[in-house]
Amino acid sequence: MKILHLITTADVGGAEMHILSQVRGQVARGHSVRVVYLLGQGTLEPDFRAAGAESIHCVGRSLGALWRLREPLRWCDLVHTHLLRADLVGAIAATLWGQRKRLVSGKHNDEHALRKPWVARLHGWVGRLPAQTIVLSEHVKRYMQDKGRLRPERMVVIRYGIDGTPFANAAAQRARHRAALRAEFGWGPDDVVFVCVARLAPQKAHDVLLEALAWARDRRAEELPALRLLLVGDDPFGDGRARVTGWAQERGLLADGSCVLAGIRRDVPALLAGSDAFVMPSRWEGLGLVFLEAMAADLPVLSTNVSAIPEVVVAGETGELVPVEDAPALGQALLAWTADPALRRRYGLAGAQRVASEFSLDAMVESTLRVYAAVLAGHCVDEVPAHGAYEQP
Repeated sequence: MKILHLITTADVGGAEMHILSQVRGQVARGHSVRVVYLLGQGTLEPDFRAAGAESIHCVGRSLGALWRLREPLRWCDLVHTHLLRADLVGAIAATLWGQRKRLVSGKHNDEHALRKPWVARLHGWVGRLPAQTIVLSEHVKRYMQDKGRLRPERMVVIRYGIDGTPFANAAAQRARHRAALRAEFGWGPDDVVFVCVARLAPQKAHDVLLEALAWARDRRAEELPALRLLLVGDDPFGDGRARVTGWAQERGLLADGSCVLAGIRRDVPALLAGSDAFVMPSRWEGLGLVFLEAMAADLPVLSTNVSAIPEVVVAGETGELVPVEDAPALGQALLAWTADPALRRRYGLAGAQRVASEFSLDAMVESTLRVYAAVLAGHCVDEVPAHGAYEQP
């Protein structure tokens, strides 16, 4: 099968890393894959090539992109678009160049733009064009039906899956990574490090996290270890880093060493393994690939009870969920976890087991290929088995 993935950017993000895993899995199963993106710096281009993509290039976001998509669309047997902008451009281009019946759309988030009536109307019209829509959680399916005006019978849920091996391997060398992380950032051996790996975007609520850290720092009993926060990520398209830095400076969290902004890193498994817990108080999430990565590294997860997060993080079993926008509640949890290493360990081990049993990378790739096969056979599906090989059309 010749598969074309059309994405909005080829820069680091949850959706992009998911697509990278899909490309790797599809190539490993003997398919030819090409990738096209609309904008951005293309920092993941080498990764997509290493994953086996025959080509990856930017077509731009102007009307000229529709013409530049002509050749790759005529090459492929099936095109899979991802995220709102690529969905729009891909739907129009596939209709223009005769590939609409072989078009699959991927929904990775509960996009807040769809709360605007005119965007929802446009999305509802464009959403009728793909032969099938893949959503990554039950929450996103409900959201796309209610806000995005998509028909439920044309949607199928395929949750993210990951290869947990790099994270489990890093966790097996936790003592080494723990010492290296503390040496790099000047923290003490007994300090409790919370790590957040995320784009510095409003969705991830870094402002709430920093307020919670300051709240916890000011109330920490002297006998407790110091709290540290490692922020991994950046904002290549906006002023997110400047905003987050400003919030941390206002609260004195940079000056006293409570918080470090590490930027985009390529050693995320090692950083997770060197930390004590994962925290990200998102305002919304389609699923949250990074939660799975943290859990695969044996880390407990502290997040918010919103969107699809409860489908991933089981409160009281693999972590805890606090109300969204509630900095004091988050701060209380930070303090409680700092004081209870046994609780952190119990949550972390349960999370690793959950990822291994419920979020298999092979199951995700195989389920996606089942949908592709159904589309090429001229019909859509409303559910796919969790495991098992697809039937080659």
